[in-house]
Amino acid sequence: MRGALATGALGLALVLLGVAVDAEPLLVPGVALIALAAASAGWVAAAARGASVERELSARRVVEEEPLTVRITARAGALPFPGGVLEDPLLPDAAPLRSGRAIARLRIDVRFGRRGARILAAPVLALRDPLGVAGRRVGEGDGEERVLVLPRVHPVTATGEGSPLQSGGRAAPIAGAEIELDGLRPYRTGAPASRIHWAALARGAGLLERRLRPEGEGRPLVVLDAAGPAEADDLDAAVRAAASLAHALAGAGGCSILLPGDRRATALEADGRGWPAVHARLALVAPGPAASALGAAAAGAHAVYYVAARRGARAPQRMLRGHGHQRIVLVVPGHLAGRRAAFTVAGCSGYVLASGARAAVGA
Repeated sequence: MRGALATGALGLALVLLGVAVDAEPLLVPGVALIALAAASAGWVAAAARGASVERELSARRVVEEEPLTVRITARAGALPFPGGVLEDPLLPDAAPLRSGRAIARLRIDVRFGRRGARILAAPVLALRDPLGVAGRRVGEGDGEERVLVLPRVHPVTATGEGSPLQSGGRAAPIAGAEIELDGLRPYRTGAPASRIHWAALARGAGLLERRLRPEGEGRPLVVLDAAGPAEADDLDAAVRAAASLAHALAGAGGCSILLPGDRRATALEADGRGWPAVHARLALVAPGPAASALGAAAAGAHAVYYVAARRGARAPQRMLRGHGHQRIVLVVPGHLAGRRAAFTVAGCSGYVLASGARAAVGA
């Protein structure tokens, strides 16, 4: 209301000056300014008294690049809006309020391009008369709202022949208890015809058979190492890759995931159990050291997908000293020079290393 006070003070000064010097021409504008200030302040005060502004979010969690619907409703008090704008951090620009209306409604669709928690300040009604003399703000400081932006899940795309996750998924039961696929190997005389990979034979690759693992061996493990990324984009890419791999492996029969700071891996089931909590934690991953329980968690897995946030990273030796049957896959942002990736996911590339203690990779 400072504008109204200044206008009223100016009018009062003109009136007093006109009386003091007996200058009647100064009285008319002085009185007009006083009346204008009083009328403007009264209208704005009446419209603000009992006024409210509310914001409704369609969800508290949203995936990157997916729309979040926001509805904002502003209601005037004793008198309709004199004018002004509606301010909200989700609006690119303040939305004007039409003078004379008692209710204003606004709907917007917002998309967030990066994961993380978003703290949204409360919407504000900035009421002002048409001449801009008086103004008042309604709703300022009424509280904040929190939206969690989840990392987007991307498809895992093979760069060569076969399934990019063939070492991690579960297939239908074949030949008793052996049910986990682990790639292909040369056909052995006497092996069941159900194991022959006919597609490879048709491509001229020779007679190959599907290699299986005993059911008792552990499920695949996804490890996220968020230590020392050069850029925030690399960490975000690694988080998306880890989320995508975990989601795909869980849907193929279940897996586990080890996040930074964890002492034990978290199980993800094919029916979706465990995924919402892990997805929310992935949204908040910050740069930090790898989990201390890496060695123990990796020892029980038949396949390990080590996702590093550093370009040109190496797989840690404590994980590489595993069992001879273990498959280790290194996933890094971008590409490794001189190596052929087995798959790509979310801007990262996956490289299948040799098994067990023989595994190694260069930058």
